[in-house]
Amino acid sequence: MKRIGLFLWLLPRNICVAVLRGYRAVISPLYGDVCRYYPSCSAYAMGSIQQHGVIKGIALGSWRILRCHPWARGGIDDVPESRRHHDHYHLTRFGFVAAGHGKG
Repeated sequence: MKRIGLFLWLLPRNICVAVLRGYRAVISPLYGDVCRYYPSCSAYAMGSIQQHGVIKGIALGSWRILRCHPWARGGIDDVPESRRHHDHYHLTRFGFVAAGHGKG
């Protein structure tokens, strides 16, 4: 029962990851390498959602997109580390957040 609860808790996060993966596979290549920051805004948003959850992740990703404009200095801008230690989560090869330890 606990695993089902964790699955449901992580489901919104993983839906966002799937949407971003689709964007990165289909739409992002049409624009080319235009992001002024590294990692790209979509990679930053995905990492933010994976690490911080949907609400804070979308907020961090949105703030990054607002800062990414032609007059921005750009540069390396990593996702801030989560204050919480999520040792009971891991990322699968696809980028989904899963409960438990190990690789997916």
